[in-house]
Amino acid sequence: MSKQTLKRILTLSLSAIMMICVLSGCATVGGEGESAGFSGSFYIVYILVIVAVFYFFMIRPEKKRRKESDDMRNNLSVGDTVTTIGGIVGKIVNINNDFITIETSEDRVRVQLAKWGVSTVGKKGDENPDE
Repeated sequence: MSKQTLKRILTLSLSAIMMICVLSGCATVGGEGESAGFSGSFYIVYILVIVAVFYFFMIRPEKKRRKESDDMRNNLSVGDTVTTIGGIVGKIVNINNDFITIETSEDRVRVQLAKWGVSTVGKKGDENPDE
């Protein structure tokens, strides 16, 4: 996720925590209410646990998957068999900074693709199963 997305999530989370605190009574708006005591602390801890679970089950695994796919795309080499996100299977014949060129069939049809379009990578010398 980008920094901007994380900032939005944090802002929304903090807004939700503040709203829940006000609605549950752990914080008073006018200053005339009674103190919430244990129940207010309980709600804050409950919200923090929800945020922690959200982080460990949604944000952290997504970062890990994104890093693995970026590493895979950065380690492409000529001769690798790749499958694109569109389902095109071919062998890499040329690599530029942001683009790769693949051969897709026996007729040596060459297609230039963006690196971010690569879904999976096979090993060098893997042949297409249809051939």
